[in-house]
Amino acid sequence: MHDFWKYKRVLITGDTGFKGSWLTVMLLNLGSFVSGISLKAEESNILYKKLLEDDDFNYFKKESIYQHHDLDIRNGEELKRLIEEINPEIIFHLAAQPLVRESYLNPLLTWETNVIGTINLLESLRGLEKCSVVVITTDKVYENVDWNYSYRENDILGGHDPYSSSKASVEIAVSSWRNSFFKKNIKISTARAGNVIGGGDWAKDRIVPDTIDSLVNDSILEIRYPNSVRPWQHVLDPLWAYMELAKNQIYKDLSPSYNFGPLTSEVTTVKKLVNLISDSWGKEIRTKIIKNQPIETSFLSLSIDKSIRELNWLPKWNLKTSIKETVKSYKELNSNISPFNSMNASINSFLNGKNIN
Repeated sequence: MHDFWKYKRVLITGDTGFKGSWLTVMLLNLGSFVSGISLKAEESNILYKKLLEDDDFNYFKKESIYQHHDLDIRNGEELKRLIEEINPEIIFHLAAQPLVRESYLNPLLTWETNVIGTINLLESLRGLEKCSVVVITTDKVYENVDWNYSYRENDILGGHDPYSSSKASVEIAVSSWRNSFFKKNIKISTARAGNVIGGGDWAKDRIVPDTIDSLVNDSILEIRYPNSVRPWQHVLDPLWAYMELAKNQIYKDLSPSYNFGPLTSEVTTVKKLVNLISDSWGKEIRTKIIKNQPIETSFLSLSIDKSIRELNWLPKWNLKTSIKETVKSYKELNSNISPFNSMNASINSFLNGKNIN
């Protein structure tokens, strides 16, 4: 795997986000040349901001091993020009408006960013001779009917809220461009991952950042739906899955979409997740249930049978290890430890460790 990624030209859209930051560090760890495209980093991009203050991370910028470009993916002409200039061998498309509650407040922005932004990327690919592309969507693309069932890739797409429906539309758009314009030279698939956790995620209205914030500040944690069940997984597991997918589709024809999540036995409730984080942190947490919130599905689980069968992929870390590593990362990122070295230590532990599942 290291030999494959060494010297590869890789483009990440959304490189300043939580997942994008971890993916950038992982690829640099493996010797890739990384380019990133995203909006200018805001104060909410705390992890990326910390990386920019790190001398070890900035070495890669100084040597042009990592290059970042401020760009709104809704600007189709500029996006196409930049992609043709970078001429990437592999693209990971993560740029998105990723929050369900935010999509209720700004549905038009959510659809413009997620759908039109992705279509702009798809159009830009038509100017490349060859590329392997992974478009990251979400586990929420399925028409969720709240049954005790793990969704498979051929289940009906849907989405109640603007975020979920926009991502389901992305799936349809990618399928259309794949069948209409991309035959042999552009290999493209979508990746539907579960709820990710990991150190450095400070996005608002996410349960793990909110839990950590309550523990740090000794404040009451407000929970919307404590009994909702989600497929939590450490951020490194789906990122590794995206990389396996990008590599494999270069050499063989693959299915258009794949689920990546924990084993079914690892899905759990919001309440249990909060308690496990509290126990791992070593501090009791106070909670309060808030009512009259926007509708969210109560049960969500993904079947990863196809990913196991066709990609030989399995999640490496179970929930217990994922929470342990998440808490460890948050504590280190809140200290004077180099964020780049902290993240690299977690990555090396992940890459070199045994499969716990």
